[in-house]
Amino acid sequence: MKQFLEILGFIALVQGIAGLVHEFTDWDWGLVQRIGFLDGFEIYASIALIVLAIALFAAAESRKSG
Repeated sequence: MKQFLEILGFIALVQGIAGLVHEFTDWDWGLVQRIGFLDGFEIYASIALIVLAIALFAAAESRKSG
């Protein structure tokens, strides 16, 4: 379970960073900007993904190995 939470946290972190990079540099990568209902809220969604990643890493850290 710990490893699964870490993988989910890593994916959320990468997608959050990708969304912020897309907003500030116009590089076309990541999934946040491709989701239609998030139009105009991409920065907030990216920040939420980064916060979710931190929470997932904290939850994984509190779990025992295995």
